[in-house]
Amino acid sequence: MDFKEHITVVEDYPKPGIRFKDITTLMQEGKVYKQAINEMAEFARKQNADVIVGPEARGFVVGCPIAYELEKGFVPVRKKGKLPRETIDADYGLEYGSDSLSIHKDAIKPGQRVIITDDLLATGGTVKATVKLVEELGGIVAGLAFMIELTYLEGRSGLDQYELFSLVDF
Repeated sequence: MDFKEHITVVEDYPKPGIRFKDITTLMQEGKVYKQAINEMAEFARKQNADVIVGPEARGFVVGCPIAYELEKGFVPVRKKGKLPRETIDADYGLEYGSDSLSIHKDAIKPGQRVIITDDLLATGGTVKATVKLVEELGGIVAGLAFMIELTYLEGRSGLDQYELFSLVDF
């Protein structure tokens, strides 16, 4: 399936010069969304995932259905201050800013095989911060799965040691 046909490109959002890739149009088509999730879940299955991790918020709409399909747990990674129990944190850069992510200290057990999912790999800041959090807790990053990869931003740089899967690239 050509998933690119179902992703809307929004010019100059959230600021001039950015070509935002909107997955909500893909998600609005049930069969297309299901096929996208199934393909990503198959990647996670092949990596022998124990748990799925996704950064907020679009990582949730990708990671939760993958976890459900595989009957695995889902661990949310949230912006600093949003999780109710003790956390560890990691700062990261975005293609248009910076932020900090948190994960519960007890969310990943040492040795668990983790698949990190998100809608988009751009500069790699979000996923690198998430990798750092998972590894700090003793998890093994078994793979990274994205709906979209923006290859021109070279987000893969520095992620060579991980299995990486993306449905489409721009």
